[in-house]
Amino acid sequence: MMRQYELVERVQKYKPDVNEALLNKAYVYAMQKHGKQMRASGDPYISHPLEVAAILTEMRLDESTIAVALLHDTIEDTTATRAEIDELFGEDIGRLVEGLTKIKKLDLVTKRAKQAENLRKLLLAISDDVRVLLVKLADRLHNMRTLEHVPPEKRARIAEETMDIYAPLAGRMGMQEMREELEQLAFKNLNLEAYETVTGKLAELSERNRDLIHTIEDELSALFSHEGLKATVKGRQKKAYSVFRKMQSKSLSFEQLSDVFGFRIIVDTEADCYRALGIVHMRWSVVPGRFKDYISTPKQNDYRSIHTTIVGPSRQRVELQIRTGRMQDIAERGVAAHALYKDGITGGDQLLSKDSRAYSWLRQTIEALSVGDNPEDFLEHTKLELFQDQVFCFTPKGQLIALPRGATPIDFAYAVHTDIGDTCVGAKINGRIMPLVTRLANGDEVEILRSGVQVPPPAWEEIVVTGKARAAIRRATKAAVRKQYSGLGMRILERTFNRAGKPLSREGLKPVLHRLGQKDVEDMLAAVGRGEIVSEDVFKAVYPNHQETRVSPRKPADEGWFNLRSAAGLIFKLPGLNKSQKSATTTRKIGPDPDMAAMPIRGMDDNAVVRFGPGGAVPGDRIVGILEPGAGITIYPIQSPGLTKFDDEPNRWIDIRWDIDENNKNRFPARILVTAINAPGTLAEVAQTIAASETNIQTLSMVRVAADFTEMLVDLQVWDLKHLNNLITQLKELGSVSTVERIYE
Repeated sequence: MMRQYELVERVQKYKPDVNEALLNKAYVYAMQKHGKQMRASGDPYISHPLEVAAILTEMRLDESTIAVALLHDTIEDTTATRAEIDELFGEDIGRLVEGLTKIKKLDLVTKRAKQAENLRKLLLAISDDVRVLLVKLADRLHNMRTLEHVPPEKRARIAEETMDIYAPLAGRMGMQEMREELEQLAFKNLNLEAYETVTGKLAELSERNRDLIHTIEDELSALFSHEGLKATVKGRQKKAYSVFRKMQSKSLSFEQLSDVFGFRIIVDTEADCYRALGIVHMRWSVVPGRFKDYISTPKQNDYRSIHTTIVGPSRQRVELQIRTGRMQDIAERGVAAHALYKDGITGGDQLLSKDSRAYSWLRQTIEALSVGDNPEDFLEHTKLELFQDQVFCFTPKGQLIALPRGATPIDFAYAVHTDIGDTCVGAKINGRIMPLVTRLANGDEVEILRSGVQVPPPAWEEIVVTGKARAAIRRATKAAVRKQYSGLGMRILERTFNRAGKPLSREGLKPVLHRLGQKDVEDMLAAVGRGEIVSEDVFKAVYPNHQETRVSPRKPADEGWFNLRSAAGLIFKLPGLNKSQKSATTTRKIGPDPDMAAMPIRGMDDNAVVRFGPGGAVPGDRIVGILEPGAGITIYPIQSPGLTKFDDEPNRWIDIRWDIDENNKNRFPARILVTAINAPGTLAEVAQTIAASETNIQTLSMVRVAADFTEMLVDLQVWDLKHLNNLITQLKELGSVSTVERIYE
């Protein structure tokens, strides 16, 4: 166990003016508070905070962070209080210790909803001050090193949590050494058999190639020396988990791997990096597609280096990483390598956010993903952001945008600004108009084409890969559907209030929102549109003393009909209104009362507030609408047997009529049952007849197959009732077809 003076000496090696009094006080306080507490291993509990502090001294962090490491378990596991720590060590250290205490209570591998909410709390805590993250990662690393003393069930949970959350988070913060060790330890506990197999093969390979590694190191060093370039060459073997992950992702055997060994070339300046690259490429052949320049375009976690693979000495493939000493420091220690926390600068987290791309990423992730979405969405998006590799693209003005590998122009648009993503209608990649589903590549210049009337389609959510884009699309889709329901709700309330002869205004609805359990007027209107709130309940809340009397409407009865933006070719009337006629307009009607005027609106789709029942309906059918709570209006043909279950709920019935113009391009759903001979070619004959009639087949299923006959249930899309009847007639004329009937459900 590390002694008090040893801790001070460790810090003095890299910070001669260390505040010894602070470290000594924290050491003694932690020792007194933990007292005789023991760990599962049988060691004194104080050994854990001391080991955490030792890990942080290896990162060369300032004495305040080391003191937090010594104290990080005191509030949780001893009689210490936040007030006491504030008084002895200052509010800054007290705040960090309390933040770590809250994180310790979080379970990140519990049920998804709770796990997601805990992950949100974790990221919010570490986004306030990066020192919380550094201490927590050191704490987790020591716990993983001693995991064998923990019961098996808890061991698996901690290892899974480490692999899913803490290791990727360390990588995102640029702390590659810590990430690799966390992954190794978690891999060992989660899949011991695979760990032992890969480790054994790596040991055999290392022993077999020991001379070759020294040969390559010597040959590279001699080459740089001959060219007058000061460089240090060091060979290294990849870690077991890194090798296992590559074998899994690329479906390779161990023997097929060609880059198990890599060589780092450390030089003095950036210019020397490119000089070293030129020397190597002039001497040996380059493997195509294996060159990456992370110096000119650093990774989001601040990683900078040149990667190249050559066919080097002994005709071996050799992976080289060329970087400066400073780049090497950041590659290994990430945010911990930034000078701000070594020098103890007040307000350093704001300065670090500008200096460190990794910490800036963390803050932006919190800002983008903590708005609006439910906790499980947050979990999904954050894990996605943690694990993805990246591509680097440019705006037409030269701004660099870093995106996960596999990103599309839609992701690019949302990365620039949410408004640009919401109004995106197309993209030019390197000057050429390309589909929005195109996967972006490194160096692409992307120009986004926009339209002010665009609304992001819900299908985009399945295309994009970034959490920010998915969250924004989901919010925009919800807002669009909410607007549709809100409009329908306003129409419903207008009719209810007009029947009673009372005025309706948005201002008049505000005082009763709390009685209806709604936050604002739009939420209340949307709830009425979805059928979750009955319009009469809203009326009674606004006019509680109103006596039910029949009042003549102030407007002509034919104005009781209205249209919806989401429903092409349909007009609606709420129950309780008189039906009247109006002279014909230039718009042609299909169905009853063809003289009824209405304005056709395009746009009915799966996300509309108006949709058809299972059996569909086509122009020419007599139809009725049912207000479905939470789903809008469902349209049924009047003869549909499904309407019987609504006989006792007249308030949910809505009169609907077709309003189709002659240029209508919409098809409508219908369902038929075809009974045909069970013989080869029958299905093809039926399908060909349907296709020849310009009818779309939505789905086709064999619902019953007998020795002689088979029944086919076919969902179609037709223009109107005449089109459907003609098709049914044509099918009946086929020699292989016995019967055809329309199905109402």
